[in-house]
Amino acid sequence: MSKPLTILIVDDNLNFVNRLIGLIRELNQVEYIHIAENYDEACAYLSEEIPDVALLDINLPGKNGLAVLKKIKQEAADCNVIMITNHADDYYRQQCEEMGAGHFLDKTIEFSRVPQILKELSLTLAVS
Repeated sequence: MSKPLTILIVDDNLNFVNRLIGLIRELNQVEYIHIAENYDEACAYLSEEIPDVALLDINLPGKNGLAVLKKIKQEAADCNVIMITNHADDYYRQQCEEMGAGHFLDKTIEFSRVPQILKELSLTLAVS
């Protein structure tokens, strides 16, 4: 048995977001998807709701995805964070992992891993 997931996507590239939503909507494990294009929109959502999973880009207008990750881990420590970025170098990978991101994916080559990770998280959350 899996738990239906609420998902927050924080990314300002709407073409990418739409591709991601297309992949995610095929899963039975998704209950709700919210989209934020920047730090302020993400924080406004987080003040109202704590998602099961947040998919964060690093490069955002204004404050970056690392600031969103920090905010999530301060206010919603149980939220599972997947960083999905074009800045997939070791520096950012290590920084995100130290800040509490559970996964760190390269947008260009690891994009297709998102559905499987969400399925696994859904199963894990169902038993916890």
